[in-house]
Amino acid sequence: MNIFENYKNKIISILNEAASEGHIVLPNNLNGINVDSTPKSIDFDISTNVSMVLAKLNSKSPEELSKVIIELIKKKDTKIDLIEFAKPGFINIKFTKKFWSEFSQSVIENEISYGSSKLKGRKILVEYVSANPTGPLHVGHCRGAILGDVISNLLIFNNNDVSKEYYVNDHGNQIYHFTYSIYLRIREKLFNEKFPIDNEDLYPGNYLIDIASNIITKKKILDFSNYENIKEELKTASVNESLALIKKNLNDLGIKHDNFISETKIVNDNEVDKVVKKLQDSNYIYTGKINAPVKENNGEWVERDQLLFKSTSFGDDKDRALQKSDLSWTYFASDVAYHNTKINRKFDKLINILGADHAGYIKRISSVVEALSGEKNKLICKVSQLVKLIKDGKPFKMSKRKGDYITVDDLLDQVGKDATRFIMLSRSSDVELDFNFTKVKEKSKDNPLYYVQYCYARISSVFRNINLDIKDKVNIKNYSFEYSKDEINILRKVSEWPRCIETSSSKLEPHRIPVYLFELASDFHSYWNMGREDVKKRFIDNDRISDDKIVFLKLVSIVIKSGMNILGVNTPEKM
Repeated sequence: MNIFENYKNKIISILNEAASEGHIVLPNNLNGINVDSTPKSIDFDISTNVSMVLAKLNSKSPEELSKVIIELIKKKDTKIDLIEFAKPGFINIKFTKKFWSEFSQSVIENEISYGSSKLKGRKILVEYVSANPTGPLHVGHCRGAILGDVISNLLIFNNNDVSKEYYVNDHGNQIYHFTYSIYLRIREKLFNEKFPIDNEDLYPGNYLIDIASNIITKKKILDFSNYENIKEELKTASVNESLALIKKNLNDLGIKHDNFISETKIVNDNEVDKVVKKLQDSNYIYTGKINAPVKENNGEWVERDQLLFKSTSFGDDKDRALQKSDLSWTYFASDVAYHNTKINRKFDKLINILGADHAGYIKRISSVVEALSGEKNKLICKVSQLVKLIKDGKPFKMSKRKGDYITVDDLLDQVGKDATRFIMLSRSSDVELDFNFTKVKEKSKDNPLYYVQYCYARISSVFRNINLDIKDKVNIKNYSFEYSKDEINILRKVSEWPRCIETSSSKLEPHRIPVYLFELASDFHSYWNMGREDVKKRFIDNDRISDDKIVFLKLVSIVIKSGMNILGVNTPEKM
């Protein structure tokens, strides 16, 4: 039950009827009319800007027009307790207790789906993580992995058909550097040959020793005397071992993909040739020269003819190469082929989660998706910015036993899955995040995860004391509630949950959910603390609890549980 959307529709219906009777003049488009919550300092439930939007067209001041609209609303709605004009042009509405009684019953009856859209969703592909399969995930991957996973959960909750996908970049030079590094680690283990740690092309991490040992133990490759003879077979084995590490990291983070798509398979299946022909047939490819990349020394750059995609036709700053000097395909070409397979699978929307270092890649890949699909905004890219680790107010450097970076394992060992997921989502993904280890471990309001989980645990404790299970449904049919002002303030917050889901889903901004949950938990804890001085605010008095209080607690618990499920975070019943 989205009271804001419902009431906007009700107001538009009232206005259309009034317009047909000549009481008011309406524009062709009523999209500018909004219904929102009011500030806490104002004791009203909702507010609409309708008189401000329509005043000029009706040649009246917002205040004059509001008198007409208020009378129209009063005639059609019996669940309004108070309705008033507020400058500069708002109409504030306060509902009756009967309205809140019906609202509570609706939430209780639809507790699993409360907040989600009733409209049929779209078929959406979310590609996220897609880290090179050359070792375990590090903290830099972690934020993007969680962002993609929670965006997927959010879209699924909002009735979309979502596929979660990982693109495995198992083709190209970096994979052969990785494979050769494994080969040298195997030689080190079998023949005591020293690993050339100073070679910048090689991967130095100690995790390669474990991968080398696993490959030796499995005995699928027996002769390690000549690298060239076993290069392809060893590449496959090395990538598989690395992917096993990555999948373990993802599993420990609570993440499970539906598909892992191999770049090598795309190349071997001639998907690049197919998509190049498709673009040629559409006149989006030509042979020409491009300027030196920004980081290249222009004095050493040699211009040459290359196969280029007309990225500038879609707003990019330059056209993009599809072939290297040796006529092999560029990484971009493989990526174009991969995105063509996405389009061929008939998704309504494609979403990519990219790291901060890939922000400059967005325009070229969105351009080629538009060229291939004929649709603008078919591909949406979300960038996950950097994470800074903080402890005791200073940058925190954890052990780097896996190589030259901090791994997901390191982070999880320190704070666990729940804190990692919740805190990684506590700020918008397009700004840098300070991950404060000290605050994450505090049992106070300064730790938002603890504060939200403690809210659910407190509610659970009340249910245990009256021999009820918080997970069971509450039967409230044919019952009228009498909520106090403080309780209605919290019901107002509960009523904002569908709006939070709607905005988070449409903007792909899941950070709004932990922010909302923290605000709801804060309101609840404040109310709980009132019971120390006001007996009427206590949930249990003389071993009894009113039906009003049971329903009130259930409403808060439904939203907390729903939000934490989307975030992939636990709601413990005891803390």
